[in-house]
Order: sequence, then structure tokens, then C-alpha cells
Amino acid sequence: MSKLNETPSGERLHISIFGRRNAGKSSVINALTGQNIAIVSDVAGTTTDPVAKAIEILPIGPVILTDTAGIDDAGALGELRVEKSMRVLEKTDLVILVIESGKTPGHWEDELVQRVNERKIPIIAAANKIDLNPNTEEIEKWVEKYNIPFVKVSAYNKSNIDKLKELMIASAPKEFREPSIIGDLLSPGDLVVLVTPIDSAAPKGRLILPQVMTLRDILDHDAFAIVAKENELKSALGRLTQKPQMVITDSQVFHQVAADTPDDVLLTGFSILMARYKGDLDKYVYGARALRTLKPGNRVMISEGCTHHRQSDDIGTVKIPRLLNKSVGGELEFGFSSGVEFPEDINTYDLIIHCGACTLNRREVLYRQSEAEKAGVPMTNYGITLAYLNGILDRALMPFPQAIDIWNNGREL
Repeated sequence: MSKLNETPSGERLHISIFGRRNAGKSSVINALTGQNIAIVSDVAGTTTDPVAKAIEILPIGPVILTDTAGIDDAGALGELRVEKSMRVLEKTDLVILVIESGKTPGHWEDELVQRVNERKIPIIAAANKIDLNPNTEEIEKWVEKYNIPFVKVSAYNKSNIDKLKELMIASAPKEFREPSIIGDLLSPGDLVVLVTPIDSAAPKGRLILPQVMTLRDILDHDAFAIVAKENELKSALGRLTQKPQMVITDSQVFHQVAADTPDDVLLTGFSILMARYKGDLDKYVYGARALRTLKPGNRVMISEGCTHHRQSDDIGTVKIPRLLNKSVGGELEFGFSSGVEFPEDINTYDLIIHCGACTLNRREVLYRQSEAEKAGVPMTNYGITLAYLNGILDRALMPFPQAIDIWNNGREL
């Protein structure tokens, strides 16, 4: 769910802070934000697990800032902490490496840079604590070797923090904002109808996040939108003096909305739009071909990017499994995952069905698709699955001709 006046976490620039224990990572975060949002201590290893905070850093704007454990954390438990911190890279848009001034970077920093470069993530280095030791000669040699943008700072007295912000702005990926949700399919003045069922999963005063995001994108592209519940769609369409360019619906009411939408009006779902916006729609559609060959006893993982209170007829744990069992004529074996951790045992499944991933950023979703591809497991998403189970996937993909070709002809990607 989302409040209309808040930037969703998946839309924010994800900045992650790395460095050795006691390099001053938490102090740098507090200096950047002007708030004491990270615990600061002289004891090495104070930060144990990655801690993410949605904040505004002026003049950058809304970001997710993640503090991580020291990359030199020791012992068996320390190694687990480091590996957990490294997983943060899969959703990171910009890395800030904090190095204690006066120290010489070594294999910990080398390994981090290797992982960052493999993922093509921009990285900048900040030599912290110059108020205590201004000698940065070894650090400068090291950053020059890797061609890493560099700045000297003191989190304690805020020295050069503005320069660090300027470097962050200059280094942030220009494409960190995801592609348009729907704007590229519209022309100014087009009319779009949004079908938004209101059920117990949508608290009073709120719409589901993909609905809010799609509405905003329509307005950003100078088009018009009207919103109706599924039982009011036919009446709403009858009152229009022009046909809408498109009808977008919650995937749980695909069947009813398809019946009420004229054949010459494009139809798709919020979740299908999110599949394209957050990840690779073509790969999701290719993965959906596995729905045709599922048999009783096959294993299906239902994965969600967030955690939420489960309703009695929850879409992921109840509705989709029920419809899939009916489709294959028997019982499938289901596994479920939710939250920021993507399971490591995905190779034991025959199919992965992911949610719309509205709370995740694009880098994280593409990583999950890549992990499924490496494991040789087909992966699709909720909206595509529900359109297929309702017998209207061809129609729901009409705005995306290449995806239709993949679905019908099995063209490999």
C-alpha cells in the first residue's frame, strides 16, 4: 500500500555505504542526512546487519540509504554478516566506499570493487576522519588504480560533506529512474480507464501501490484517467463520449473486465505493466510458457517482494494456488517466499511466479530474473499467470507485440 504523498521505496535511488569496521560509515550517513539515523560508536562492528532508511538528501531527493556491516568483519558470524551485506549490491544503484584516512586499502576493498564492477554499479570513495589524520596518500594511489571518484571528508566536523553530495549526484546512474510504466504507450490527451477493486487488502483511504504509480504516470504524460470498480466498468464506459485508449485492471478481476471491455480497446493489467516496468517482460512471458506443461506434483514457488498481513483469500498463497491446481487437474507442490531475501534453493522448483514487485527497484527484480535463468527455472509473474488462467493472455499482451510473439511462437531470448 502507499500514501499518495510519499515516494515509494522502489522509486528511490538506492545508495549503499560500505567500508571496514570503524571507518565511520554510520557517521558519514548521519552527516549526509543531518540526522542521527545510524548508531555511532568507537566499538568496531557496531553495525551488524544492513539497515535501510528511506530519506531525503538535498539536493539529491528521495533515496534509500543502506548502512552495512564492516567488509572486514571476522569469524564465522562475521563472514555471514559480510555476505549478507554483499547481497545488498543486488539492489544498489550507487556505492559509497568509506575508507579511514591514514589507512591503506587492501584485499577487502579490492574484493568489493571487483563485485561492484561485475554488476556495473557506480562507486565513489570517501576518505573519512581527515580531522584526525589528513594523510590520504595511499588511498589516493589506490583509487587512481581503479579510477574511482574520490573525496576527503570529516563526518565529525562536516568538512567536505557538500562535496561528497556533489560527487554522489555526478556519479549516480542517469537511468536509475525506471522506464515509464505506461507513458510510452500514450499520447497527450488519451483517456485511460483504471479498474481498481476495493477489498479488505486495501485499507480505507488508500489504493494499492501499482494503481497509484500508474495513475501518476498517466498524469505525468498529459493523458486523462478515470477510475472505476469492476462492477461499475460497463456503466463508466457507457458514459464516455470517446473510447478509451486502454483499460488497465487489477489482475484478480481479469475475466469480468475482459467481458465488459470492447474488443477494439486495449486491455492489460497493473501487474503486467509492473512486469515490464520493474523487470524484463519478455523473459516473464517466455517463462509463462511453462504454465502450459505443469503437471500434478510439480513444484511451484510463489515469491513476493514485500511482507504483508495475509487475508483469508490471499492472492499469492490462496487464489493462485487454487486456480493452478484446477488448471492442471491435480495438486501441485507450492513453496512461498516474501520480503527482501530471494531464496537460494530455487533450482528445486519447476516454475517461479513473482508478484508485481512494486516495492522493489528494477535492479533487484532483474537480479531475481537472472538468478532464475542461471538456475534453469522458468519465471513469470502474477498478472501474466492470472491472464493465462482466465484464457485472455493474448489479449492482455496486445499492447506489447513482441511479448505476444514470444508467447505464441516461443522465440528464445
